[in-house]
Amino acid sequence: FRNVSFKYKNPDGEYTDVLKSVSFTANPGKVTAIIGGTGSGKSTILNLIPRFYDVADGAVFLDGYDVRQMDFASIYSKIGYIPQQAFLFSGTIADNLRYGKEDATDAELWRALEIAQAKDFVEKLPDGLYSMISQNGTNLSGGQKQRLCIARAIIKEAQFYIFDDSFSALDFLTEANLRKALADTIAGKTQLIITQRVTSAMHCDVILVMEQGTLVDAGSHAELLRRCRVYQEIYASQTGGDGV
Repeated sequence: FRNVSFKYKNPDGEYTDVLKSVSFTANPGKVTAIIGGTGSGKSTILNLIPRFYDVADGAVFLDGYDVRQMDFASIYSKIGYIPQQAFLFSGTIADNLRYGKEDATDAELWRALEIAQAKDFVEKLPDGLYSMISQNGTNLSGGQKQRLCIARAIIKEAQFYIFDDSFSALDFLTEANLRKALADTIAGKTQLIITQRVTSAMHCDVILVMEQGTLVDAGSHAELLRRCRVYQEIYASQTGGDGV
């Protein structure tokens, strides 16, 4: 992201600043987290990468190329995107996972499920991989749906993995196991994680702290606890500590 600004047009026809001159680099082999309160601009950052929207000013580069100069197929071929609202199609679990890779073998599907911490519950279903899912997975829990969406992205074998608050329905132990499995499996890839939970951000290589559309600081958990007021406040509110 290079000096990226973005504005939304409200119903009155006026524009509201959402991002203001945001610059950062998410590097291969590193896990970059973005944290901030509601309305801080976190999800807008992610929406600009696959060009759900285009920047008002500045530029977003993917693998060195301005995304506005790339066709959508090229962008999507590089990205494994796990949205905030886990979405599944009606059909079997295997059908859903193969949206990530059409020719994936059953063995590859099971491997992706194992990494996503979903293998155990799928194995217990009457038809395993070929168990039916209702539209949008209404017969599954929120955590089960999130894990299946993560498995679908993993099987794609992308260069960039974008997690938009994708761990929110997982308990802390499941998330910890998932993060370890991801680190072992997609080492060398670029991971960008949006989260509202400090526990999801604190082990990342770099944490970007957003407030009202501005990137106020970036660093490790320890660094931000020492110097960043916004991060201290988020930490204190979630842990009951004093933030330092």
